[in-house]
Parts: sequence; structure tokens; C-alpha cells
Amino acid sequence: MPFTHFNENGEAVMVDVTDKAPTRRTAVATGTITMSEACYQAVKNGTAKKGDVLGVARVAGIMATKRTAELIPLCHVLALTKCGVEFDLDDATHSVTARCEVHCEGKTGVEMEALTGVSTALLTVYDMCKAMDKSMVLSNIHLCEKHGGKSGDFFFGQ
Repeated sequence: MPFTHFNENGEAVMVDVTDKAPTRRTAVATGTITMSEACYQAVKNGTAKKGDVLGVARVAGIMATKRTAELIPLCHVLALTKCGVEFDLDDATHSVTARCEVHCEGKTGVEMEALTGVSTALLTVYDMCKAMDKSMVLSNIHLCEKHGGKSGDFFFGQ
């Protein structure tokens, strides 16, 4: 299957979706940040010096989904109809997993928006906590599922 973001001369292009019918599209992405126990406890208990780390990270992730086309050069501007960012905390591994779900009614998918949202949420956690722990690790950022469009449904690992 050829890459869709290159023309016959190998030049980068935005995919032409003019003739595609709008459909309901959804995507879910996830990723994890692992940190020291002290940093994790500050995030979990809301005692980090910069305040509510996960609350700020949630808003940052949502904002990022709406700006994806400004960050990723060949992405289309989309009118999102829903976006949510949620967090799961794991006491055993001192990690926070972010999950970003995005919806739209459009001619192209929202995978990049979900991935941008989860990445930005995790980067915001890092930014707000780097004074406590510069060795935090972001990992396993990936698309979990997507629905809609010509290619149909996708589930990670299937």
C-alpha cells in the first residue's frame, strides 16, 4: 500500500478528502509516565508544588487535540465533537497512564488528535513534576482503537 502523504514525485502533500463522505469517527490513544515514588505520591495526593498536576494535564491534553493540525504538518483541521482525557494511577509501578478519546463527524480520522492529546497530557505531567524527578519516563504511547471511515475498525493487538 503506498504512502498517502506523498504525490507521484515523492513530494509531501495533504491527502485530498474532498470526495469522501463524512462519517462518525472515534479514536482512543494511551500512554504511560513512570516516576519516583515521592513524585508519584505528590501527583496522587495533589501536593505537587505546581498544584493539581492531573487536572492541568487533562486540560492540556484536551487543548492539544484541538490544535493537532497546527503541530502535525499534513493533518486536516477537524471540528471535534468530543474529547476526554482520563488517568489511571498504578501504586506498584509509580506510574500514571493517560487515555485520550476523541470523536468527530468528518472525512478523515481522529487518530492523530488522540495521540497528540495523550502525548501532551503526559508531557504536562513531566513539566509540572520535573523539579521533583527529571528521570521520569514516557512510554507505550499508542493508538488503542479507532472507528469509522473507509478502513473500518482497528483494535491494537488484533
